[in-house]
Amino acid sequence: MDKPATELVRFVPKPKPGDELIDQTGQALLALIDDAANLSKENVERAMTMAHRVSLELRAAEERIRELEAEVERLESRAIRAEQWIGTIKKEIEDTLIAPMEARRSKQQVLN
Repeated sequence: MDKPATELVRFVPKPKPGDELIDQTGQALLALIDDAANLSKENVERAMTMAHRVSLELRAAEERIRELEAEVERLESRAIRAEQWIGTIKKEIEDTLIAPMEARRSKQQVLN
């Protein structure tokens, strides 16, 4: 019950004139496409690296802005307190030094 072995024989067509040029051109185009794909991949990787670096720099800049804004608030608060103290000191000087001196001058002028 052995079946006879069948053998498959392939016939390769004879190359026609110009087929070699077509094959070379096709291979050259595939090589160019491969080169373009590699360049594109490198460009994407470079862009991603740059985007990541810029993103980190942006986060650092945003953090620095928050720190500076907090510092501005703190300094504005101190400036307001200093202005209040200057007003208080000015009033104290006017009440305790200038007003009595003016009162004495007025009395002296009345007496003269």
